Amino acid sequence: MQTRASRSDSQQNRQISSAADIEFPTRTASVSRKTGETDVQVSLTIDGQGHCTASTGIPFLDHMLHQIASHGLIDLDVQATGDLEIDDHHTNEDVGITLGMALHQALGDRKGIVRFGHFLAPLDEALVQVSLDFSGRPHLSYGLDIPTQRVGTYDTQLVREFFAAVVNHSQMTLHIRQLDGINSHHIIEATFKAFARAMRMATEVDPRRAHMIPSSKGVI
Repeated sequence: MQTRASRSDSQQNRQISSAADIEFPTRTASVSRKTGETDVQVSLTIDGQGHCTASTGIPFLDHMLHQIASHGLIDLDVQATGDLEIDDHHTNEDVGITLGMALHQALGDRKGIVRFGHFLAPLDEALVQVSLDFSGRPHLSYGLDIPTQRVGTYDTQLVREFFAAVVNHSQMTLHIRQLDGINSHHIIEATFKAFARAMRMATEVDPRRAHMIPSSKGVI
């Protein structure tokens, strides 16, 4: 006679098998954005392996883009030129805008995704929590307290500008909370890692409603 536990295991195995059998279109996007200040191209594949090529002229931003790809398991190619002779602001912001546009394009109507994601990332003494929702309603709640104005040559005020740009153009709700940390590099890197992991969770296919939009309204 089949026990309750074995029936439960059997049901779970069938669910895992059915999830693996789901045919889902490749979620990719390529977006170009050119202004009088910058020229940015972003290509991404959400269901990737974490490969990244990033050349923005801002080394620390390139490093953070690698964190998004590696921990979000997306394949990402970012190429940007901008008026760095003035400062990094325009290039940093426009990379965020173009990345947000590419995410929005790749996700389409959001059909089948988990939609919500969260992660708590430690990096030595730093601890950062990120919660996000691909809600269709752009909102950023930013709670970082970065103690120095610069990490290397990177202006730490630009972290908020980057995430604001991504949020507004991907149409996500994003909450960032710093729970601990005194080292600026650690705080920022923990934030990008937590963001990547939360985004990975949110963009995974939900096998129980793989062909449904994850909203009681039927639209996002």
